[in-house]
Amino acid sequence: MLAGQPIVVLRDNVERTRGHEAQQSNILAAKAIASAVRTTLGPRGMDKMLVSSSGDVTITNDGATILRELSVQHPGAKMMVEVAETQDDEVGDGTTTACILGGAMMERAGVMLAKEIHPTVIAHGYRMGMEKALEILKDLTITVTPEDREILLQIASTSMTGKSIESVKEKVAGIIVDAVKSIAEEKDGKLVIDEDDVMVTKEVGETMNDAELVKGVVINKKRVSDGMPRKVVGAKVALLAQPLEITKTQVKSKIKISGSEQLAAFGEQERESLKKLADAVRDAGANVVFCQKGIADAVQYYLAKYGIFAVEDVKENDMKFMAKAVGGVIVNKVHELSPEVLGTAGYVEQVEDAELVKIAECTNPKAVTILLRGSTQHLIDELERAVEDARRVVQDALEDRTFVVGGGSVETEMMLKIREYAATVGGRIQIALEAFADVFEEVPKTLAENSGFDPIDKVVALKQAHAQGQKYAGLNVYTGEIIDMKEERVFEPARVKKQAIMSAAEMASMLIRVDDMFVTVKKGPGAGPMA
Repeated sequence: MLAGQPIVVLRDNVERTRGHEAQQSNILAAKAIASAVRTTLGPRGMDKMLVSSSGDVTITNDGATILRELSVQHPGAKMMVEVAETQDDEVGDGTTTACILGGAMMERAGVMLAKEIHPTVIAHGYRMGMEKALEILKDLTITVTPEDREILLQIASTSMTGKSIESVKEKVAGIIVDAVKSIAEEKDGKLVIDEDDVMVTKEVGETMNDAELVKGVVINKKRVSDGMPRKVVGAKVALLAQPLEITKTQVKSKIKISGSEQLAAFGEQERESLKKLADAVRDAGANVVFCQKGIADAVQYYLAKYGIFAVEDVKENDMKFMAKAVGGVIVNKVHELSPEVLGTAGYVEQVEDAELVKIAECTNPKAVTILLRGSTQHLIDELERAVEDARRVVQDALEDRTFVVGGGSVETEMMLKIREYAATVGGRIQIALEAFADVFEEVPKTLAENSGFDPIDKVVALKQAHAQGQKYAGLNVYTGEIIDMKEERVFEPARVKKQAIMSAAEMASMLIRVDDMFVTVKKGPGAGPMA
């Protein structure tokens, strides 16, 4: 107020929330996001049905998919969703765990704020707790090598357990492990895996048990002419970026024809030019050609006559993927084709009763395809999500060569060890560290709840087992017993746990320090620019 007049600093379309109210708003938003996904955790977790504005239905228990489909408005909630997205982008699994940890950290921060512990003290304690947790995690890791196929299978299988496609997880786990291992390359003593070198193609029809690993490519196309062979064994593959047709000239030109003889000669010349394109493919030794652009009808006729299998209008990404798989080179002009630039494959086939072309049995392919089948679109979509998660965790385990055990074992060990560490710190930081330790209790607690067991009893039993030195003790969600998870072979990559702890702790440390929120809202179609 100045001389009795109010001073307006903000536009009227900016809503301001400050102090305790702003902190509580963010805490409640984080808890709401965690609550939305917590029932999906574990092998006995539930599914969510998501219906979009257009009426599309998605049924899944994949945390990343659920949060991606939700239309979140609150800025604090959006940060929680970003935690899940980061987790999914970086490691491909563990999104639900990251959200549960983040929500629990915000909830316990709210309790400490009520005790008048300063937000910067809480944030500092959380960062110290995160560093200690990562230190403990390092001691709990177990080494895995590419030759440990059984362990890799268990890691993939654990990732898919509890999903609606669990009935085929053993077969699919084998496909995934073989796919990832086949494209892994060793550079400077480390395994390097490009996730883009594994393509996932899906086709509605048959059953989920018909999923297969194709050492090559499967594309959603069909051969250009029924006169061409349906299957070519011992394929020599030509990859063309330019059309197999007569292209328009760069400048405008006219041809004046004064008689039928000239017209016939012009037609004959055009046919001869098109025949030369087909002849160039044949003369290069190719019996299969994939063209990024169109193939003229006359060229199709001659290619079919020569027994050459041809596909037109292939996507650029598919062409590049195919070049990796067959070991060929994409050329711009048909006359650049030679035996040196051709790729090879065991066979190329038009799949029966489906618009799919399969290029398979490639020698030492640098790219492979997982072909998924399913009776309904919903089922095959969920299978694809499960395969993506499992593929990423196998990749994580191979690249880091480390894994940890599941069943709430790691979280229980961290809870006890960080509490011990907190006692050595002292001061108000100790309270924040103890709260950080308690956060890890949420994971085994949620696993017990989702499995129909008393969470207090199971958490107490887990603490007792770990206090007695059983560092691999975890909850068997089917029987409720506390057992050795290493012997039970419930495995997951260490990178998944590491990323979940880091993302949740960093988000909570940042969000708890916010004591003022300025939110610009639209006031209708005539609203002014945002503040």
